[in-house]
Amino acid sequence: MEGVETLVMRIGEKMRNSHRWSHGSIITLAFSGLGFLTLACWPAMPAQAEPGVPEELAAAEIGSAREATVNQAPVIPTGEPIDLLADGLRRMYSWLKETRYEDPQKVYALEDGILRVSGQQWGGLTTVKNYANYHMICEFKWGELTWGNRQGKARDSGVLVHAIGPDGTYSGIWMASIEAQIIEGGVGDLLALTTQDSESGKTFPVSLTARINKDRDGESIWAREDNATARTPSQEVTISKGRINWWGRDPDWTDTTGFRGKQDVESPAGEWTRMEVICKGDEITILVNGVKVNHCYHVSPVAGKLLLQSEGAEIFVRRWELWPLGSVPE
Repeated sequence: MEGVETLVMRIGEKMRNSHRWSHGSIITLAFSGLGFLTLACWPAMPAQAEPGVPEELAAAEIGSAREATVNQAPVIPTGEPIDLLADGLRRMYSWLKETRYEDPQKVYALEDGILRVSGQQWGGLTTVKNYANYHMICEFKWGELTWGNRQGKARDSGVLVHAIGPDGTYSGIWMASIEAQIIEGGVGDLLALTTQDSESGKTFPVSLTARINKDRDGESIWAREDNATARTPSQEVTISKGRINWWGRDPDWTDTTGFRGKQDVESPAGEWTRMEVICKGDEITILVNGVKVNHCYHVSPVAGKLLLQSEGAEIFVRRWELWPLGSVPE
């Protein structure tokens, strides 16, 4: 076994030092009589305890914090779930379009264990670390306030997973990522957010593959079996930008506050909705109130940060956890 361990260490070192491997690349090795071993390629980083905030973020230096959003080996939950709201949000930092790493208006505020996102500024509450292979639970409900060009519009937010690259590369606000959409009438839509950094010019590519149908208006919807909304046979598509709507999204959806579609499974405004995002290898599955609403595979990258959006609507979150795969209670 010592020989296998030495070989794995040498391969890992070569992967980290080689430009041929992208961040989050994975390879699988087969050993006769020993089974399979999967390696993920992430550049070497100093070990960090979980939980905690790296010194560069604790110092609130923008340059250091920007670097801290790139190239960290992912944490894979084991044992007890990781509570992202615990310890005064010490696992998180905020990035807002207008004030960047400062939050003077308390867009994100934790009180009595419940996170309030005012929506007053556009931005994100982002994990300090990268994560992979987890079962995320997020329980949320809408508040009353909407802001700016979202006043009177459908309340909007979202959880970004597998987020990579610097902060603010998407519209000066968010990160390259896969978005699990939270919007009235569209909770569970999947979006691919490929970005380009305005400072370096570097592109941060994101992609996903899914089987889709087309609805009445030609919109792409996840091809769930026995979907009465579908109007075409299913087909496989790969996207690096754009969206795959959840299977029951109402083709008569309108961008208005309080919209509810005929098949919506999210709870009515003011009531708690449970959204689960299961990231297993290169697959992502989304459940809303226990109903499977979307699924994709061949996802790239396969790990990254998580980010809760502030997007012009007040929203409350009472639970945001990362469970080990296969261990979530009913």
